[in-house]
Amino acid sequence: MTIGIAVGVSGGYLGSLMVLKKMALVGDAMSHVALLGLAIGFLFNFPAWLGAFAILFISAFIIWHLGRVTKLSFESIVGATFTLALAVGIYILKDSLELLESLFGDITTVTLLDTIAAIVISVAAMILTKMIYQKLVVGMISEDLASSKGVSVSRINLLYLLLVSMVVAVGIKIIGSLLVGFLVAVPAASARNLSSNLFRYSLLSSVFGAVSVSSGVLLSNYLNVLSGPMVVFSGVTIFVASVLLKWQAK
Repeated sequence: MTIGIAVGVSGGYLGSLMVLKKMALVGDAMSHVALLGLAIGFLFNFPAWLGAFAILFISAFIIWHLGRVTKLSFESIVGATFTLALAVGIYILKDSLELLESLFGDITTVTLLDTIAAIVISVAAMILTKMIYQKLVVGMISEDLASSKGVSVSRINLLYLLLVSMVVAVGIKIIGSLLVGFLVAVPAASARNLSSNLFRYSLLSSVFGAVSVSSGVLLSNYLNVLSGPMVVFSGVTIFVASVLLKWQAK
């Protein structure tokens, strides 16, 4: 449960920026890229999460570099290139017993070391994101304004993508590579429906992320099913509730 709360909070917090930057689909695609890293880990018999980290970091650099060179949107770059990683990962694992766990997650396989690593990585990612949050927001409003304030928008975006990669990698154990993109999209979308300022928005994103993961894990334990789909069902329920609350408030 501890690992779920840590990943949920950090995923929701980082996802609040992902939604503001209209990059929610990028987070989802990056989670699919992670499957290739998991497959390589299983294939060469080393910890799968190390492969996921490596592939995600490489992918983040590629996305960032192509964005600078081509001036295309992140969504266009991801759609054109990185869905290939999902296909290759599934092909490598097609006859493997680990495929289902890799795609949909299984919290019962989480070890104490996994929990400690997830907490450390989640906290570090949140602290670093907090340090650059305002700079990222200014960069979204106007790159010229950010540059006039001495902000290197390109470098800040790269750091942010790397931080998202970290959170996606640690979330795979719980939700799986096919669904972990949920963490950086749905809780933040729910929070945006109920927020009137940036502070409330980022706070609610973190809370909704934690509630989605923790309640989903509890449901998966009770029903004896994989944790990933249950986490998504919990998060979507919160999203639907936020839409109804916003609609009633009008």
